[in-house]
Amino acid sequence: MDKRILPASAFNDLVIIAIVFIFVFILSYFFNVFAFIVDLLKNHPNWITYIDEVITGLLTLSVGFAIFAWRRWQELKKETARRIKIQEELIKIANTKAETERIISKQLRCEIEQRKQIG
Repeated sequence: MDKRILPASAFNDLVIIAIVFIFVFILSYFFNVFAFIVDLLKNHPNWITYIDEVITGLLTLSVGFAIFAWRRWQELKKETARRIKIQEELIKIANTKAETERIISKQLRCEIEQRKQIG
């Protein structure tokens, strides 16, 4: 049995999201965005709307996780449909087996009764 927690596609999506998030974060860091924000907020505390890099990073992360969740939902729908189909097939097989056993049992009882009457 496969012991992986996430399917390969889910793991790949998470890695891509993490890489994009780190890329955006590093770009913001190397352009001293955070120092600029701290200085700006010290001088103008009412200008909090200039924290666009943080918001951009968080927006990127949220969009990435939304795509991740949607893809997992699509995979779940496919897996659920597949399992329902297999379950229905198993029920048909079980019913067929039970019916076959019932018929064989009836035939055996009839044959035993006939042998009792003959012997």
